[in-house]
Amino acid sequence: MKRQIELVDQMTDRELLLNVYATQIIILSVAFGLSWIISGSPVDWIKTVSFSADAILAGVIFAVIIVALEIFMDKHLPHQWLDDGGINERLFRSISPFHILILTAIIGISEEILFRGVIQEQFGLVVASVLFAAVHVRYWHNRFLFSFMVVLSFMFGLVYLWSGNLLSVIIAHVLIDFLLGLYIKKTSAKIER
Repeated sequence: MKRQIELVDQMTDRELLLNVYATQIIILSVAFGLSWIISGSPVDWIKTVSFSADAILAGVIFAVIIVALEIFMDKHLPHQWLDDGGINERLFRSISPFHILILTAIIGISEEILFRGVIQEQFGLVVASVLFAAVHVRYWHNRFLFSFMVVLSFMFGLVYLWSGNLLSVIIAHVLIDFLLGLYIKKTSAKIER
């Protein structure tokens, strides 16, 4: 874990960002490959996507609740409880809001296809949620953040179970990451002044 933190510290913000994009390509490739191995189709998960107002609304409501909770925690909990080693700040502080939208859309779509659309569909809520939390390596060093990630992962899975629609969790994931990315960008700009 310490080695990973040292490696991240040595990267420029641009290298860190490129690393995130590379990770998402790997996640999406694993999703397509696993889907193909399991079902014979790399896009079998698409059957779980339905464009409906209910799915969109469920994703938006869930996202608003989580974003409000995370901002509340940021304002009221000790900083060290929420410290990811500055990775999120480094990712979001120097890119435009439009770039934040593109980045978070890629993250939300690829992660939800893999963890909910493929893994949860085949192996269940617990396996998908534990793997989702485990992939977020940058939170391993912080018990509070890792615990929150585990709970959040189960909540994504429950929203997916409730809605039966991958679109709900994709919208929620993208919105949560996008709004928190904007929040991080705004708060880091205030700190730099």
